[in-house]
Amino acid sequence: MTHTRRWYFNRRPAKDIEADTLLLREEALPPAGAGQLLLRTIYLSMDATNRLWLGDWDLYMEPVRPGEAMKGFALCEVIESHNAAFPAGSLVAGLVPWSDYSLSDGSGLSLVPRIAGLKLAEAFGVLAIAGPTALVGLMEIGRPKAGDTVVVTAAAGAVGMLVGQIARIHGCRTIGIAGGPDKCRMLTESFGYDHAIDYKRDDVVARLRELAPDGVDVHFENVGGDMLDAGLTVMKNFGAVVICGLISTYNSAAGDRIPGPYMFRNLIMRRLRVEGFVILDYLDRYPQYQAQLAGWMLEGRLNYRLDITEGLENAVDALKMLYTGANNGKVLVRIGPES
Repeated sequence: MTHTRRWYFNRRPAKDIEADTLLLREEALPPAGAGQLLLRTIYLSMDATNRLWLGDWDLYMEPVRPGEAMKGFALCEVIESHNAAFPAGSLVAGLVPWSDYSLSDGSGLSLVPRIAGLKLAEAFGVLAIAGPTALVGLMEIGRPKAGDTVVVTAAAGAVGMLVGQIARIHGCRTIGIAGGPDKCRMLTESFGYDHAIDYKRDDVVARLRELAPDGVDVHFENVGGDMLDAGLTVMKNFGAVVICGLISTYNSAAGDRIPGPYMFRNLIMRRLRVEGFVILDYLDRYPQYQAQLAGWMLEGRLNYRLDITEGLENAVDALKMLYTGANNGKVLVRIGPES
């Protein structure tokens, strides 16, 4: 392999990702050296936080700088190995460039087992980022008890569709918030939510008060802005607010003054516990989380939907879907064949 296509961060966008934010180039690929791996990308995960890496916010990790290769979480096949920890033919996952092929010294990569009964795309789509995020955010940050009412924003998204089901597995009552009748129907018919609220048509606070007259025990936030305010408004005393994502703000520049939350006072009035988290802090416990999630998947207790875009050349369009709500499920880009 002597050449590869690779996306590069070209110019910081003012707001939304623009036509020249990322550029696709073909370039020479040097041979793998001592200790290195030659990786072939199979699936690339599109995650909302990718947009933050292109901005100038103070982040939980180093952003992508203009001129650098864009990166993302990917499933790859090792096609040449000079590293005994990663044999040729094995599957690995980790942060790699958006490219057909790449070289790595193995840092940040983990071996991915093939799980009998699960298709490769399903296993990667759920077990790589979305599933562990849902499990950690709900059970370790939110800490609901059986009988609690759990509210999830962006409930039809990659994480949200799993949070509601995990809550139901643990005996909770669930309310999902999504945009449009089709997604709300999906919440109740496919993902087991007890109730769905359409934020595009409904008065969210009024509906939450109707559906949870005694208040909400755990609010799982993926959106921020008005949705976070709605959740804070209806919380029960001593409830928990899990801050997983704030996607409504991700196209803002670091200097923008983002308002709210206006109901911040309820942190005192309702004596709330509010905690944010980043799943990368929990990588050492991934085997535990993945075993639990895979078990539920094989038992048919976790439904999920993948939205797969074909081709590296379409990666930017796939990423942009996350910020318009155009996706239906976990967004993956298929870069190459599975075998």
